[in-house]
Amino acid sequence: MSVIETVEQLEAIYGVTNDASTVKVADHVTPLYRIFIEKAPFAALATIGPEGIDCSPRGDLPGFVRIHDSRTLMLPDRRGNNRVDSLRNVVRDPRVALMFLIPGSGNAIRVNGRAHLSVDPELLASFKVDGKAPRSVMVMSVEEIYFQCARAIVRSDLWNPDKRVDPKTLPTPGQILAEMSQNKVGGEEYDRIWPERAAATMW
Repeated sequence: MSVIETVEQLEAIYGVTNDASTVKVADHVTPLYRIFIEKAPFAALATIGPEGIDCSPRGDLPGFVRIHDSRTLMLPDRRGNNRVDSLRNVVRDPRVALMFLIPGSGNAIRVNGRAHLSVDPELLASFKVDGKAPRSVMVMSVEEIYFQCARAIVRSDLWNPDKRVDPKTLPTPGQILAEMSQNKVGGEEYDRIWPERAAATMW
């Protein structure tokens, strides 16, 4: 197997980056990039820590990532599984990345920067939904922002409703938990009550 071991080898294969791949990069949220962020209901959050990297889904009402100013984004931490992998990483290594997706759009917006976690009471209160505040807010300093070309989303046909996978053909969380725990956790009961439990703890 041939392995690429140097940047020079890599560049020899892929060539020189064209202008369209470089001029799109900004060091702040431009007015046009603002539109994408304000309409996005979903983002993937990438972080890094001593144990390695982590990529975690983040979803909420469109515009859930607040643009505090052109160089600062704020992301509330809503209810989840309490693993706090991403948050633990941010505390120890501020480097973070966000990738925003908007249903129906072929473009993904990528933001790289550094972040810290805030538990300022007024800030937490400003993110309340249904009277419930997040327990922390990630405050991200934008270092670069740009759009990713649409080829990956077009190739995957991601937003085509005719290509949706029937959930019944996939393992359920309860089945996975049962298999991993020798039936001590999970199972049919876990799957049955999850929708009600999730609805009661959404925020």
